[in-house]
Amino acid sequence: MTAEPIPERRLEGRPTSERRRQTRDVFVEFRDVKKSYGSKQVLRGVNLKVFRGEVMVILGGSGSGKSVTLRHMLGLEAPDSGRVIVEDEDITDLPEEELYRVRKKFGMLFQSAALFDSMTVFENVAFPLREHTEMAGQELDRVVQEKLELVSLPSTGQLMPVDLSGGMRKRVGLARSIVLDPKVILYDEPTTGLDPITAHKINELIIDLQTKLSVTSVVVTHDIQSAFMVGDRIAFLNQGVFEWTGTMEEARDADHPVLREFLRTSAVMAAQPTKKE
Repeated sequence: MTAEPIPERRLEGRPTSERRRQTRDVFVEFRDVKKSYGSKQVLRGVNLKVFRGEVMVILGGSGSGKSVTLRHMLGLEAPDSGRVIVEDEDITDLPEEELYRVRKKFGMLFQSAALFDSMTVFENVAFPLREHTEMAGQELDRVVQEKLELVSLPSTGQLMPVDLSGGMRKRVGLARSIVLDPKVILYDEPTTGLDPITAHKINELIIDLQTKLSVTSVVVTHDIQSAFMVGDRIAFLNQGVFEWTGTMEEARDADHPVLREFLRTSAVMAAQPTKKE
């Protein structure tokens, strides 16, 4: 497998760790993936490489297939044609029992956080441990508390989801997504529905976890501010294919007209071109 360099993340005032300057191998790869639902063709031949240790941001308009791409990574969707590769393993035609093994490499933060309303915060975070491991007692308590501390919610275990703000629900969902120590974290619109201050805190948390856990992250978002705060690279999904992929610096001056307009109209300073047109 060919290793390629990972660029430094663009965020002024925050140093890039030595880990991010090294070349890395490909963790997830899509090869000419196509997917239709009835007469609607969503993915029209997707090619994508996600490198180990990077934060890949997937941008695109509503209904462009961003969340469908995430589901293919998890093996929750099978492509009509093409191949999906995870850590050098072709998962495209794996039976369900083998996909279960592959899925344990991933943690997923859903757009709505997807908490169980009838369970406490502690029980929500502990749920994957009870379902997928033999862990119990003090060891389980320790791991759950450790994950809650990682998302800055150390004293919330006995609260119910109804008692939480939107940002707190997202953080509990994130604690649950990392409780099995995944190699990859998938974020589906992590800042949607949050006020700017809370969204900024979620972005900081994504960066913090990336450093502390040494994971690979894929972030699906419409939030350009979030994209340029957390991302190493952008993959722009348009008309069913990734029409442009590159670093955050390259995106600012990309010659792709739709991506340029997408970034320009966001009015986010970090996304504006450096070259005069």
